Amino acid sequence: MDAVHYHDTRGLDPSHPTFSEVVIKGIARGGGLYVPDSVPALALTDVVDLARLTYPERAARIFELCGVDLPAERISALMTHAFGDNFDHPEVAPVVQVSPEMHVLELWHGPTSAFKDMALQCMPHFFSEAIAVRRAAGEAVPDYLVLVATSGDTGKAALEGFADRESTRIAVFFPADGVSDIQRKQMVTQRGGNVAVFGVKGNFDDCQNAVKAAFNDPGFNTQLRDGTGVELSSANSINWGRLLPQIVYYASAYADLAANGALGPGEPLDVCVPTGNFGNILAAYYAKRMGVPLGRLVCASNENNVLADFIGSGVYDIAGREFVTTPSPSMDILISSNLERLLYELCRDPERVRGWMADLSATGIFRVDDDTFAALRELFVADYVSNDRSLYVINEVLDKSGYLLDPHSAVAWDVAERLRGDAPMLVVSTAHWAKFGADVYKALHRIPYDAPLPPGVSHLSGFDLLEAVERLVPGATIPKQLAELVGLPERFTKSVDGTREGIEGAILEWIDGSA
Repeated sequence: MDAVHYHDTRGLDPSHPTFSEVVIKGIARGGGLYVPDSVPALALTDVVDLARLTYPERAARIFELCGVDLPAERISALMTHAFGDNFDHPEVAPVVQVSPEMHVLELWHGPTSAFKDMALQCMPHFFSEAIAVRRAAGEAVPDYLVLVATSGDTGKAALEGFADRESTRIAVFFPADGVSDIQRKQMVTQRGGNVAVFGVKGNFDDCQNAVKAAFNDPGFNTQLRDGTGVELSSANSINWGRLLPQIVYYASAYADLAANGALGPGEPLDVCVPTGNFGNILAAYYAKRMGVPLGRLVCASNENNVLADFIGSGVYDIAGREFVTTPSPSMDILISSNLERLLYELCRDPERVRGWMADLSATGIFRVDDDTFAALRELFVADYVSNDRSLYVINEVLDKSGYLLDPHSAVAWDVAERLRGDAPMLVVSTAHWAKFGADVYKALHRIPYDAPLPPGVSHLSGFDLLEAVERLVPGATIPKQLAELVGLPERFTKSVDGTREGIEGAILEWIDGSA
């Protein structure tokens, strides 16, 4: 199969790279995001036949169909490494029927107990392979610094995927007061000689904007390249190398449900995704375009409900919108970067996309045209869930079904129940409950989100609260990789200003000190 090439959403990058080049570049010249020139058309038999394959074989099959520019046998070998015994479930991404109407896609069986592992146990293999192939061909390929802004889960998953990889360093920036205790501990205890982690003073949007500004600062990029021989790349979901592995699990889930008779082949499957940066649900959109028989794509927001408002109105408005801290911190995002890809796919007009992104940057608001809005509404529906409601749902689902959700998955569950139609519904579960022990504890004791913990437990650490939940819920277990965090030393304690200068200064100081 011929290799698929990519172009950028803003029409400013003429390089027309392949997948391997896109994985390394991360973001397009001019700030746009790479999208494929074409996506494959899967027949229904292509989708349902995935059920006969292991998960690594399913992933390899989708990558081959999507024109990844590596030999099929090499893709297969990389997928075997990506999805092996680093996952604690033989199916990697199992689908569980929780109620007669609702199925849950569990995406948290990887080494960091969050769905980001589904991409970030895969992408680093292809990143390293791309470097090795180019060097073997005689190209002068530099070392790379993978720069990551995280609202919680991406950071640890990226660190885990890139730790101690040759020719690569990784620096992760997270909002210092905007992640759970467990998420913070996962990042600051990360092993590896090529990793660095920094807290950022501010919220995730401050963090993400500062990292983007560093990417787009020519002087900083020149200083890195000329002074250290290092170039920047990204492991955030702005990198297409993150999105392609996520398409796999939607095709895989459909195949499993068709194989076990939960739906008939060709019957539509609605999907509800807890959404912050729009990457996860965008992967469902691409799966649907490729031919996976997905029905409605349901976008579930928390109180930072800018996406739900946009899907309902066609107006993206963060001007004066208050950033809200919630029990689902990985969704605490107001600037949803991957929405740019969807806008491009709906209008196919880079000039309009550039205009919308410029308006957002300058005024905090943009409005799409009527045709683009109509196309959006044909595909997506959306709603949001309040903080206290999301905790109530955790307790409600446990009482009714004996299934313990984390707060992000609870947001999706509640919206899915509210908007459920005639088609079967797949709720995408993005994290293990143990990553958010304090809020799960509150949920089980019907304590409002903003209320303090009772005096008898207020002194307990997040890890102590995990054990309290484990005692409360029969069958609830703390994953080994989370339980062992208690005894690990914290390697990274520095916080920096949430500005371009703060990010760039931290990187240069770290590289100088580790050279």
